[in-house]
Amino acid sequence: MEKKVFGYPEFSPEGERILCTYDNEYSDMLMDVRVYRMEAGSSRSFCYDGEETAVLLLSGDIKLEWDGGSQEVTRKDVFTEGPWALHVCTGKEIKVTAVAKSEILVQRTKNDTEFASKLYKPEDAPWGYSCVGKFGNVAKRRVNTIFDHDIAPYSNMVLGEVLNDRGNWSGYLPHRHPQPECYYFMFDHPEGFGASFVGDQVFKSTDGSFSAIPGGALHPQAVAPGYQMYTCWMIRHLPGNPWLQTDRCEDERYTWLHDADF
Repeated sequence: MEKKVFGYPEFSPEGERILCTYDNEYSDMLMDVRVYRMEAGSSRSFCYDGEETAVLLLSGDIKLEWDGGSQEVTRKDVFTEGPWALHVCTGKEIKVTAVAKSEILVQRTKNDTEFASKLYKPEDAPWGYSCVGKFGNVAKRRVNTIFDHDIAPYSNMVLGEVLNDRGNWSGYLPHRHPQPECYYFMFDHPEGFGASFVGDQVFKSTDGSFSAIPGGALHPQAVAPGYQMYTCWMIRHLPGNPWLQTDRCEDERYTWLHDADF
């Protein structure tokens, strides 16, 4: 039986949507990733010994408080505005207070390294188009990298975002890397859908679903015409083997497409 590599988690009555944890069926992601809905006036605090934590604003208006810092940040939605993300090391607390109804994503992993807390702003992670004009121009998508090994070499995680143009592919050509990766999907309309390929498995990606991509598995994806798909992509570095931008290993069966005339 193939390992389950996708999920459709619901929000709990407390507003928590659990994706992967260290001990659920997606434990090979080596991360704990959760999404929270917050009503105006509510607060949540995150502080973990032996773990680094990143809080990403998906939508709304929140006040972030951390060691020596405090800032109110807003994001209309993931489709029209860039990211705000706060990244802290082991033992550092992040307090989030919702000024208005909001959604946040919290990513964390094991890491004893101490480093200075950093609030990443939209201008720190600008959107850039990838694959423009390639493969019949149907794999064109916008990508940002909030932090990776080049930006934060002290971190054991990568955090970034992708916006698929309507009807287009991303993660194309089909590629793999040794490090595990988690995708969290959102759509600009609630009935929107796409397809996520993980190795030989394929599933219908819907608003609030996710895929858990084991190291070494091919993982292209596509979105239906008429809909824009957002993907939060999160990679866990391996000991002595961090994920690098140059580590993208395309399947040799498909590399002929680089020179194909469409």
